[in-house]
Amino acid sequence: MRIAIVNDMPMAVEALRRALAFEPAHQVVWVAHNGADAVQNCARDTPDLILMDLIMPVMDGVEATRQIMAKSPCAIVIVTVDRQQHMHRVFEAMGYGALDVVDTPAVGGGQPKEAAAPLLRKILNIGWLISANATAVRAPQPTPRAAQPKQKIVAIGSSAGGPAALEILLKGLPADFPAAIVLVQHVDQVFAAGMAEWLASVSGLPVQLAREGDTPRNGSVLLAGTNHHMRLLKNGTLAYTAEPVNEIYRPSIDVFFESVAQYWPGEAIGVLLTGMGGDGARGLKLMRDHDFLTIAQDQHSCAVYGMPKAAADIGAAVEIRALEQIAPRLIEAVSHMNPRLRRPEQYPGGNV
Repeated sequence: MRIAIVNDMPMAVEALRRALAFEPAHQVVWVAHNGADAVQNCARDTPDLILMDLIMPVMDGVEATRQIMAKSPCAIVIVTVDRQQHMHRVFEAMGYGALDVVDTPAVGGGQPKEAAAPLLRKILNIGWLISANATAVRAPQPTPRAAQPKQKIVAIGSSAGGPAALEILLKGLPADFPAAIVLVQHVDQVFAAGMAEWLASVSGLPVQLAREGDTPRNGSVLLAGTNHHMRLLKNGTLAYTAEPVNEIYRPSIDVFFESVAQYWPGEAIGVLLTGMGGDGARGLKLMRDHDFLTIAQDQHSCAVYGMPKAAADIGAAVEIRALEQIAPRLIEAVSHMNPRLRRPEQYPGGNV
């Protein structure tokens, strides 16, 4: 993989070079010492992946991420030595399209390969993600469902660009929103608790990490909180599972959406937001096949038009909407006694 390093600290650059050297397939194509140089270098020679520092002179990593994703988009991973201190900046960068975050590998010590392992594992996953982006998404066949009482859930999936999109969406929902909300965002478990706190602070809605055995409830927002997949069980509670182990997205939106389609006993709405790759498209299609309302974010408002495009390509979305339109649409939909019974063509802006 062709990798660029953006960091103003020589020691951090050296640590990243040493870590990448453990995988001969990785090539450092250029190094920039501030965000402005990174924007220029990326326009001239766009790499497969950028390892982006947050705090730099001239232009920081958040603004550099924003400009690169607007002008010369590529995969970006934020690399930082103090993620807790800069958590807000981390999620701001992810809102502009950064895929993930990892600690800067330590220099020195007795186990340099072990110190490099988290970074190399992230890069391996992103390599699979890039490859999977060109892979056709296959939609599974619907399975029979039991009769439904009138419980309501909104299942939301997001990836690159997701934090900013989720902030806008959740801000548009009232505190007494009459449905449960469950979020699956592609984020490492070490950042999940911080993301839940950040979303709660910027949206005004109560956001908590989903725990094993939790039951989605009206007015609550639960966020997948581990590197295992979250799924809904037949008894209506949430659980975490390592299976399927071959899913490159962790936690997988598809796994959760499919479990909602299979087991949610009431009414459901699926929402797929900005993100790279195709995760969520297959699960959203299964939700649509069960006559649930499904919504995909439109290209213009996406930081990365990957996952919603995959959903649109297989007809998984009943509606394709701008981000700012999704919250009002959810309010309208859950106010109906049974939004599932309306035909797709009755939805303005629907993709039918």
